[in-house]
Amino acid sequence: MPEYRAYTVGLDGHIISSEPMICADDEEAIERARRLVEGHGIELWSGARLVARLPGRTSRR
Repeated sequence: MPEYRAYTVGLDGHIISSEPMICADDEEAIERARRLVEGHGIELWSGARLVARLPGRTSRR
């Protein structure tokens, strides 16, 4: 199974944290990374390949 890493990216573009994942394919990895999205965006990588950029959620008041 492929290895992935989901990076939480701050508003300034710097990495805040990372989460390693082993998933069957890109689709599963993206779904799991979506669960990590909160106020900050997520970059999902598999080795040197960028799989997806997921924008952070913003609250609307």
